[in-house]
Amino acid sequence: MARVVQFEQSVADSVLSAALGAYPNEAILLLRGKVEKGVIIVNEVLIPPLATHGRGFSDFRGIMLPMDLRLVGVAHSHPSGALRPSLPDLNHFYGRIMVIAAYPFETYNNIGVFNSHGERVPHEIIPDQNPSKDDKFL
Repeated sequence: MARVVQFEQSVADSVLSAALGAYPNEAILLLRGKVEKGVIIVNEVLIPPLATHGRGFSDFRGIMLPMDLRLVGVAHSHPSGALRPSLPDLNHFYGRIMVIAAYPFETYNNIGVFNSHGERVPHEIIPDQNPSKDDKFL
């Protein structure tokens, strides 16, 4: 079980941005990273294939995902502002962690991390480890 989750700043910014962009619908993203000595380091976000978004729900078909051992969890938004997982959230848990971005999606305090039991996991925002990774798209 994870002691702490570290988000690269660009990942946390992407989660908040996706949540705000989908508002008033829910947004959903996959989180990619690595686990080192009980610390989950999240360094990438992905849009799940064939994801659906609506008021009060977001979903994707797990069967459509390629085999990727670097997927550590899912992030989704709560336009209601609730910074806690619902029972349906826990029943559809995927990976090691669930990240919830709650309305108004303005600061890192609007992000919560939870384990499969719905318990909060401490998290922190760290500088991007490879700031030049976006240069490959230029």
